[in-house]
Amino acid sequence: MELFAELNREQIGAAAPDALAVLPLGATEQHGPHLPTGTDYFAIESIAQEAAALVPAEIPLIVAPALPFGSSDHHFVFGGTLSLSTETYYRVLRELVESLVTDGFTRIFLLNGHGGNHELAQLAARDVALKHPVRVAAGSYWTIAWEALVAADAHHTDSNPGRRLPGHAGDFETSLVLSLRPDLVAAERPHRDCVPASNPPWRYERHGFWREIDGFTDSPDHATADKGNQFRRIVAQAVADAFTRFYAS
Repeated sequence: MELFAELNREQIGAAAPDALAVLPLGATEQHGPHLPTGTDYFAIESIAQEAAALVPAEIPLIVAPALPFGSSDHHFVFGGTLSLSTETYYRVLRELVESLVTDGFTRIFLLNGHGGNHELAQLAARDVALKHPVRVAAGSYWTIAWEALVAADAHHTDSNPGRRLPGHAGDFETSLVLSLRPDLVAAERPHRDCVPASNPPWRYERHGFWREIDGFTDSPDHATADKGNQFRRIVAQAVADAFTRFYAS
């Protein structure tokens, strides 16, 4: 595994035709009163590099710098958010992936770490592969690692029974940040009582929803660094397996 930003142009040019390029997608947005705005960026940067290090050595893999901005307009109500509009973010992804194609890569994986980016990353992957003779994948880390996380009960806590992972600024994400940057997590974290699960088989958006839940989905005071380390290990292995399968496809 190598980092794109640490290589020179000759090294990238020589490696690109046979290498898998990974583009991590983060965000900079409010994560409640207790987590840093860089939560998604910190998490996906770490997950991408940890997963890449687990891929078999015979697979050449280059991790690009994580994109720190995402589609986060739904968090503007709280401030503390840097967002690209839906149309702009899609174009940014298209142009970054096409940059990698121009650099010579034929296998590109968009690894997403923010819910608002999910569909747009998939559309960008599809559209680039329609235009260029390359293979492009797009997936969010929690979707890739879903079965392994559920097996570890990561989806079920006292305040988050059976809800979709990873939630927002709750137990799961707070645990991740505690395992990565505990110095950035507030000592006093809010509490939320049990929220009944509601996962209809359709996407449901309601005006004012984020304001109603104060910008976080479940109780972050249940988070621990130990849980965060466990979640990262599970996710990194699942993502590494996905990289390996994609490279061989």
